[in-house]
Amino acid sequence: MFIALLAPLLAGLCVIASAPARAEVAMVAVASNFTAPLAQIAAAFEAASGHEVRIVTGSTGKLYAQIANGAPVDVFLAADDATPRRLVDDGLAAAAPFTYAIGQIVLWDPAGGPVGPERLGNTRFRRLAIANARLAPYGRAAEEVIASLGAKEALADKLVRGENIGQTFAFVQSGNAELGFVALSQVLALPAANRGAYWSPPADAHAPIRQDGLALRRSDGNPAATAFLAFLKTDAARRIIQTHGYDQE
Repeated sequence: MFIALLAPLLAGLCVIASAPARAEVAMVAVASNFTAPLAQIAAAFEAASGHEVRIVTGSTGKLYAQIANGAPVDVFLAADDATPRRLVDDGLAAAAPFTYAIGQIVLWDPAGGPVGPERLGNTRFRRLAIANARLAPYGRAAEEVIASLGAKEALADKLVRGENIGQTFAFVQSGNAELGFVALSQVLALPAANRGAYWSPPADAHAPIRQDGLALRRSDGNPAATAFLAFLKTDAARRIIQTHGYDQE
């Protein structure tokens, strides 16, 4: 009798256990330079997990301010390693940051002219675009490269600053600036015929652009955020990151 009554209950439990986990949404804030690889990673993650990733982009500084003011973000992928540490100090992090990519900066000329230190020394151009160093780590790296070349004073009147590396790239792509220091990943995202020419400064010309990410306190209990961060560390995601022009540890 007891066994007969228990059988339907056990059958029900088996159905529940075999049912797929409910899909959830992870809100991911990402620095502008990493937008293209993140879109590809998110698509692969969604296909594999059934969860959804919603992406918000902007400069690292602006995203930090939004998160500090309560923006509903689960995961933050910064363009530096200092800003995630600030979120830890602010008590807004759910776990310690980790380095997901090491960015590469390039001097880019979409017209395909010769680029390199000599191009910056020859100031026969109107505008050189860089990101705002107060908000974007790629802007700081650009200023460091310019200083390492001893060209700070010569180029001071030619600089046009984008709020983030996305806007900086747009300045150059649109022709509002002939040259610009942008992320290598942005150039590689273009069709090969439209990449023009670019120059990679030597590694010692600027501090490494270590891009760190972390889970925020809001992500506690969100399986989509937890699963996404785990996926970001897989070989599949690492291959995507590398093909977009980033180094890794």
